Amino acid sequence: MTPPAGANAAIRTDDSTTEQAAPVVAATAESQAPAPVGLPGNSDDDPCERTAATETAASSPTGASFTRPRGMFSSLRVRNYRYFFVGQVISNTGTWMQRIAQDWLVLSLTGSPLAVGITTAMQFLPMLLLGLFGGVLADRMPKRRLLIVTQGAMGLLAAGLAVLTVTGAVTAGLVYLFALLLGLVTVVDTPTRQAFVSEMVGPKDLSNAVSLNAANFQTARLVGPAVAGLLIAAVGSGWAFAVNAFSFVAVIGGLLAMRTSELRPTEPIAREKGQLREGLRYVKERPELFWPLVLAGFIGTFGFNFPTLLSGFAYDTFKVGAGQYGLLNTAMAVGSLAGALLAARRGAPRLRRLVLAALAFGTLEVLAAFAPGYWSFAVLLTLIGVFGLTFNTSVNSAIQLATEPAMRGRVMGLLVLVFTGGTPIGAPLVGWVTASYGPRLGLLACGAVSALAAGVVALVLARAADLRVRVDLHPGHGGRVVAVVPRMVTKERLATAC
Repeated sequence: MTPPAGANAAIRTDDSTTEQAAPVVAATAESQAPAPVGLPGNSDDDPCERTAATETAASSPTGASFTRPRGMFSSLRVRNYRYFFVGQVISNTGTWMQRIAQDWLVLSLTGSPLAVGITTAMQFLPMLLLGLFGGVLADRMPKRRLLIVTQGAMGLLAAGLAVLTVTGAVTAGLVYLFALLLGLVTVVDTPTRQAFVSEMVGPKDLSNAVSLNAANFQTARLVGPAVAGLLIAAVGSGWAFAVNAFSFVAVIGGLLAMRTSELRPTEPIAREKGQLREGLRYVKERPELFWPLVLAGFIGTFGFNFPTLLSGFAYDTFKVGAGQYGLLNTAMAVGSLAGALLAARRGAPRLRRLVLAALAFGTLEVLAAFAPGYWSFAVLLTLIGVFGLTFNTSVNSAIQLATEPAMRGRVMGLLVLVFTGGTPIGAPLVGWVTASYGPRLGLLACGAVSALAAGVVALVLARAADLRVRVDLHPGHGGRVVAVVPRMVTKERLATAC
């Protein structure tokens, strides 16, 4: 499938030829597109917000034409996204509560940390095996309706586990089963939820909304475990599951309360053979999609293995207790939240940004492996959180904006697969290295793989786009002394993405 002309026109470039052509393209788009119209009956939203039909007419087929965000929280001006965001705040907090309660429950039932690892593997294994099929379903069905079903199923699973735990009927085998079922639902829910963001906010606020979603998740990561600890100590793990089950009411209520006239729904594709292969071929033919996905696979599989690594540093390297171990997780969560909020202020996503973020992420992991003391390690973890979330949000929004709407579910399913589905592969390897040679060498290996992957992908993208470094000692107003620009306009599509 050949991408439409100008598919990535919104992603800026420093090439002078492209800059001269941009006003002509913009003038043509403005002359063809209807004037912006306020959303009907939506006086509390941004008066300059376009209707779904108007913005669809004015946007490129990939949905890539947008401007710089209007502020750190600009996407919250969209009423439908506000409902979604509030629901996610509540639900993510409940999800983190369940994660803590589930690990504690398995540990109390078996007394074995291995059992906790099995539970985690059961929850992530479906994504590794079936992640691509979840993306196909996301493209075949209306995303809002599908999310109501998946969120309802996740709520029922949490409620069932709550009943079993409160009544004393729960066993480790049942916890494994519920973790597996939750993983199966997540296979469909995650790519659908990520692709649905563009239907709520449109292309101009997509990067901002993705960043706010990450900030939402990291805020819940700070609050959820603390609340879960208090609840488990007071009344037991079962009630933490019950709270999580109730939290899905907020998400489903927000989805039902949305104004469908203000959504920008993608037309579901008809069911046909070969749609999974079509999605893979679509990614393979586009370097601006393929190589970021490769990099996400390396970072997700090897870079993000902190549960195993941090426990090793706390107990074996620095000899600290549970309180200081929790503080290490908090330091990283604070950095991740800061990274998400900083990303919300930025403009168009660039492949250059996500590659540099991955390189900084891996380099900081290498430095942290040699941290001389506990507090220097905690500071480096905060910085790792900043750049880890910068990479996460950049790769998410860049890939969505570079993908045609009809393919977005499958491409996002592939992103989720490579980023989180590698956990059952990477975690045991990192765990073996950490157990055999110590946590410092384990973190050093993770950082080295991440940084090396970022460097290789950067070189491949630069060569594919025929980029060069331009030095201009007199750049003029708004210019850059050093800039990376394409040598030839014929490779403009990939060069502009970089």
